[in-house]
Amino acid sequence: MSTLDPIQLRVLISALNGLASEGLALFIQSARSSNIKERQDCSSALFDRSGNLVAQSESIPVHLGAMPEAVRAVIACQPQPGDVFVLNDPFCGGTHLPDVTLVSPIVSQNEICAYYCSRGHHSDIGGMAPGSMPAHSTDIFQEGLILPPVRLVQAGKPVEDLWRVLLANVRLPEVRRGDLQAQIASHRLAEDRFTALIAKYGLATLQQAMTETMAYAERRSRACIQALPDGVYRAEDRLEGDGQSEADIPLRLALTIQGDSLTADFRDCADQVAGNLNCPRSVACSAAYFAVRCLLSSDVPANAGVYRPVTVLTRPGSLVDAQAPAAVVAGNVETSQRLTDLMLACLSQAAGGWVAQGQGTMNNLIMGGSDGQGQAWAYYETIGGGGPATRSGPGLSCAQWAMTNTLNTPIEALEQTFPLRVERYEPRLGSGGQGQHRGGDGIVRSIRVLQPTYISLLTERRKYAPQGESGGQPGAVGVNALNGQPLAAKVSLNLQPGDLISIETPGGGGWGKAAD
Repeated sequence: MSTLDPIQLRVLISALNGLASEGLALFIQSARSSNIKERQDCSSALFDRSGNLVAQSESIPVHLGAMPEAVRAVIACQPQPGDVFVLNDPFCGGTHLPDVTLVSPIVSQNEICAYYCSRGHHSDIGGMAPGSMPAHSTDIFQEGLILPPVRLVQAGKPVEDLWRVLLANVRLPEVRRGDLQAQIASHRLAEDRFTALIAKYGLATLQQAMTETMAYAERRSRACIQALPDGVYRAEDRLEGDGQSEADIPLRLALTIQGDSLTADFRDCADQVAGNLNCPRSVACSAAYFAVRCLLSSDVPANAGVYRPVTVLTRPGSLVDAQAPAAVVAGNVETSQRLTDLMLACLSQAAGGWVAQGQGTMNNLIMGGSDGQGQAWAYYETIGGGGPATRSGPGLSCAQWAMTNTLNTPIEALEQTFPLRVERYEPRLGSGGQGQHRGGDGIVRSIRVLQPTYISLLTERRKYAPQGESGGQPGAVGVNALNGQPLAAKVSLNLQPGDLISIETPGGGGWGKAAD
């Protein structure tokens, strides 16, 4: 039985969520790279001393759902007061190598009482291609510098030897240094804010609030699942090649709802592939958690309690539970989107045809090179598209969908920072599927390169369209082009000054018959 009254509990929940959001705001405002400062491709969260998610920023679902693995990996390293751990190893708490995670303990009276975690997509972490997201990688060593959980800061002081190794293996060392320093500063702020809450309310009250908010979220989550019909719901889809071959890669999900619990069984997905669409198990968990979160109203706290009724089953050695040294850089961004499609398809069946398919891709565009004077540059963008129509309304147009939640890079910031010129950036009108409720429209983005540039594209839904629901029509497939000539969904190549790269992103599926 709770000894906190509802008003006090709600105040403390808001304070904990505010702590995570304020830490993220500092990271964004202090960062050097446009990918974090402009696009806000970063996330943060607070965990209790056992590694349970307590509060999070409103940021990137694929980051947040996989963070508990990172915190557990750091706890196993026995952190001490004043430590800040860094990691990006997908097989030890990470997602893909550009997502660099920091974890630090929060201490009260020389005892660890919580953990703060931040994750940012750093625009280059080494490897075979600028931007560290090559389309044709076949093992993780080609994708960048691998960092298992190690101390970046120890007892409050930087571990200089590790900093030297890290910065020697990236193309933009000063930008990386600036982003990491901003990330560390956000951890110091979070610890200060948590310490202030302890001083105001007492540690025992704060810990009780953390326990109770997770219990409350679990009750709400179970009640929502309980309202769905028991049964086994199935969905299938396919990825459009892995960068080594254009052969389809099957994805299958069996979703079992029984009472107030849910089991997502991905064990029938394809074996891990030669290319880089593989993903660690934590990414599959992120997709499942996000879909369940979509069922809940916005007043339910986003924490570990929401996911306690959810069991995720994967098969080691499969596409969604890849084993080292598999290449994984596209699994985090593309496979995660399609796993979300499977989850929502099954939940839509259970809910009587609730939602169509969204664009199902992040439309990753990675560009980089040198200015001819030894100064490297790297640009990364995920491009929004059409959201799915639902039973209650049309899909969002020109928006990020599902596992990503970033902004765009404003044209002014892009052209000021990189040797690029944006020549077209507009809605792709009519690309959303027709229906009683229309799917959202995609985006057209065309960029001319002004210097020799190496480019990688990691995209999906270029062959198979996002499907409609309950009689709604499919959205348009995406199109990649170089100087007007079609490009494959996944490709890396060299561009010359004057070349024009164009991305037309998919539209979302429609819901219901247009005649209705």
